[in-house]
Amino acid sequence: MNRRLFLGSIMAARSVSRAAAGAPPPQATGTEKPPVLGKQKLVLIGAGSAMFTQGVIIDWIRRRFPEEWEIALVDINPVILEATEKLVRRYMLSAEKPAKITATVDRKEVLPGATLVVSTIGVGSRRAWEQDVFVPRKFGIFQPVGDSVMPGGVSRSMRMIPPMLDIARDVEKLCPGARFVNYSNPMTAVVRALRRETSLPAVGLCHGTHDTIGYLAQLAGVPGSSVTAKWCGVNHLTWITEVRAEGVDLWPKIREKVAQLRGKGLDKNLLCKMFWGGGSEAPREDEVMTAPFSWELFDEFGAFPAPLDRHTTEFFPERFPRGQYYGKTLGVDAYSFEDTIAYGDKIYDRTLSLAQGEGPLDPKYLRPTGGEHTQLMDIWDSWQRDQRRWYAANVPNNGAVANLPRDAVLEIPVTAAREGMVVPPYGEVSPRLAAILLRRLAAVEATVEAAVTGDRRIFTEALILDGGISDYATAQKLTEELIAAQKQYLPQFA
Repeated sequence: MNRRLFLGSIMAARSVSRAAAGAPPPQATGTEKPPVLGKQKLVLIGAGSAMFTQGVIIDWIRRRFPEEWEIALVDINPVILEATEKLVRRYMLSAEKPAKITATVDRKEVLPGATLVVSTIGVGSRRAWEQDVFVPRKFGIFQPVGDSVMPGGVSRSMRMIPPMLDIARDVEKLCPGARFVNYSNPMTAVVRALRRETSLPAVGLCHGTHDTIGYLAQLAGVPGSSVTAKWCGVNHLTWITEVRAEGVDLWPKIREKVAQLRGKGLDKNLLCKMFWGGGSEAPREDEVMTAPFSWELFDEFGAFPAPLDRHTTEFFPERFPRGQYYGKTLGVDAYSFEDTIAYGDKIYDRTLSLAQGEGPLDPKYLRPTGGEHTQLMDIWDSWQRDQRRWYAANVPNNGAVANLPRDAVLEIPVTAAREGMVVPPYGEVSPRLAAILLRRLAAVEATVEAAVTGDRRIFTEALILDGGISDYATAQKLTEELIAAQKQYLPQFA
């Protein structure tokens, strides 16, 4: 996601993860004394993802779990791993019952005994991610994110899926009873590959739907804890089809508010902000209509796409030739990709700097933070203590959505229970939404097949099916340039 989403929206939407599907608001305040369940071991693979790791540690400290815990940090970059370990140890000085901290570049050393394994890896990190976006730009293809779909997402899949399969196979062998959570993008393709190629019941988590429901609640002027919703889609294009407060349909109120704002012209005056940033207060009017395309889709389909324009535009490249977006260019002066990369580099440098200090961290660093990690500890608690709370998760359909393929990985409402993620019947999505999702799911299948087999022809077909490029000869050239740019991470194409 993005910086404003990290730092702004999560605070307002935090209580919606359970309320979004009708369960009670969060129960953890840091004062509960839940029953002790036995020793727990969390293995964070890709712990150098500093924002994520720090957020998880802060949430873990605030929950005050009574069990004995070990938290194992794994990253193949020894520099950021050392810094992350030092920083986590500083955080633990503020914990009521500190966890044992271990760190290694070899996950096989720490996987035995794990009860929860979380992957946040990004193969090649930001330098490789840049090539996913910069190489297609030479072909007139512009992306604001490039981590899920279009050529950037397909390229990222090629280097992400094989290492993720290696991780999954190690988990199968070394800690087969552990729960496995993936946060790495491209979410849909990665989870589909894990489910297709291994027996690991991987779950994919992302906070985009959770936060967007919070956005809609604030737009409607109702508390997030009162909201329930229904949604279905693929990660970064999840259609919210119903949203209610105390059982009352909120769409009429939301439509009325949007009409008022459009009447003031606000949807055209302040484009390209990352997200709204109202904190615990209602968003200012000049911050609300910063996702004009998402609202146009709402007008067209009667469902609202999460998580707003920065991601949603990439699923409809035919509507933004050469990235043209309301007089701006996607990834350039609209949701600048370079700004996103620069912010990631800044967080990396900040982690190295904080790690050099001594003693407990300033209490300001222990405040709840927004980001991908937000629901992890809560979901873990719901799993272990059979709380049966509701979340948005990426899991196999298995017939829940009757008019979409059973083996498709969808982002849908699930219940976190002792037996895992329980997927209730959903019914059907509208034929128009099903058509959009079926096209996307076909591209995912081709992408996974290309990543697993190293077949250049299927790589090209995945680019065509994805819709970011239509000319076959040009798609072949783009395939070769992407492989050349990422050669060191693509042994399957050697």
